[in-house]
Amino acid sequence: MPLVSSTALLQVARSQGYGIGAFNVHTLEMLQAVVDAAEETNSPLILQSTVGTVKHLGADYLVAAATTAANRSGVPIALHLDHCTDFDMIIHCIRAGYTSVMIDASMFAFEENVAQTKRIVDIARAAGVNVEAELGKVGGVEDDIVVAEHEALLADPEECARFIELTGVPTLAPAIGTAHGIYKGDPNIDFERIRQVADRVAVPLVLHGGSGIPEEQVKRCISLGMSKMNIATEIRIVFSDAIKQVFAHNPDENDPRKYMVPAKKAVKEAAMEKMRMLGSIGKASGIR
Repeated sequence: MPLVSSTALLQVARSQGYGIGAFNVHTLEMLQAVVDAAEETNSPLILQSTVGTVKHLGADYLVAAATTAANRSGVPIALHLDHCTDFDMIIHCIRAGYTSVMIDASMFAFEENVAQTKRIVDIARAAGVNVEAELGKVGGVEDDIVVAEHEALLADPEECARFIELTGVPTLAPAIGTAHGIYKGDPNIDFERIRQVADRVAVPLVLHGGSGIPEEQVKRCISLGMSKMNIATEIRIVFSDAIKQVFAHNPDENDPRKYMVPAKKAVKEAAMEKMRMLGSIGKASGIR
């Protein structure tokens, strides 16, 4: 099937109480691995790329690879541009064929965040493309966006409701205490804040900083209204560690297939575990 917008996927996920894994991919092998995981588990899937990956590989290459995967697959697949602050880059990716984009204007005052988000929503709606926005600031590092721990701000539930009303954005990532990267200790997730936001807005909510969150906390977030979880650092690590293992045993290896195959296998296994955790296994059949 062709690439689909993630709007409908996430609306179904929220209504049925499960989450969809959104995996940041940086190579063809990583993309193939998470698609294989989705097919084996019959899970809906969101492929993601950062702005840095778009600059590295090219939006057209990424869209072509994702489109090929979607056309060969029996599960619904969306392609999402993650954490973008650049209007021109968002438009470029929409024109290239992305089916979901994130406008991140969370570093601005509420009014400016509303204005920038609404501008993208109006454009994307005409193209049938999902839009994600952020309120508050998620700590950590995402590409070249760095939010120090002391600068991370939690989203205000009343502001979230007002933000949805003013922008019409179909998916929202409220800052609720998670962080990008791998946690040094247990995440300090404000579960009550998730509940308060979910009580006030009907749109699917997005959990950023999903790498390394303990299973029981992930499940609690999903039960409270989170419908999409972003996973980036964790699969980068398993991908890289698998390659390192090959070279540790054979430093002279020079056939990329010999180290990419175990790397793909490691990412696939990690992605399948996340899909199990999110409760998305078998859910693709209900949204075809």
